[in-house]
Amino acid sequence: MKATVCELPNEYEELCKAWVGLVEHVANQASEMVILPEMPFFRWLPHTRDVSVGQWEEAVRSHKEWTGQLEELQPATVISTRPITEKGKRKNIGYIWEPNKGVLDVHVKYYLPDEPGFWEATWYERGKNEFLSVPTNHCKVGFLICTELWFNSHAREYGKQGVNVLVCPRCTPNPTTEKWIAGGQTAAVVSGAYCLSSNLTGRTSEGCDFAGRGWIIDPEGHVLGLTSSEQPFLTLDLDLKEADKAKKTYPRYVLD
Repeated sequence: MKATVCELPNEYEELCKAWVGLVEHVANQASEMVILPEMPFFRWLPHTRDVSVGQWEEAVRSHKEWTGQLEELQPATVISTRPITEKGKRKNIGYIWEPNKGVLDVHVKYYLPDEPGFWEATWYERGKNEFLSVPTNHCKVGFLICTELWFNSHAREYGKQGVNVLVCPRCTPNPTTEKWIAGGQTAAVVSGAYCLSSNLTGRTSEGCDFAGRGWIIDPEGHVLGLTSSEQPFLTLDLDLKEADKAKKTYPRYVLD
């Protein structure tokens, strides 16, 4: 399976320019799966502790409008997260978009930080403590949205569910890049699955400083590639059978 990860700017005009490049890259590479960053289609609202319901609803509308543009990436499966309001409650939900199927909401983010720049628990509510694998047109995936990457029991459980790929849409800052890559390597080893992550990038007018550095990591924890400001899109051909083989080797086979 040819999979693409990326880093995308959070400022609207820069995002629109980067999107054109991403569409071209995906077409040229014949990508079959594309991972986007966490809530990429509106400015990062949890940078402030001051919750604005109006801004949230504007973000919901923006993400809904942008889902129409996901068709430009077809026939690839597209994976990301988006803000929603459900029964009056604000949530950050991971979704899968596929041609002829549209958007399938899969997993509401459960582990929410609450600190300067990332007042997520203040802005929206956590979902259920459910981490269930989901079949796509190409493979079985498991969601670990940003902070969820650090809770390795779920990576191990995804491995038991037979996932081929862990997807980690994220919004992480400088200078924490190396720590996050290490987390992705650990999750890959624990699950015996490829770990794919895309991130926001660049400085914003609100003072956010996002790290970029999307990654593709194999089931043994080897970093196969990273994005950068010079090369914001990365596509590699993944042998999904390697994830199946990894489930039978150390440390995956060790009993709980």
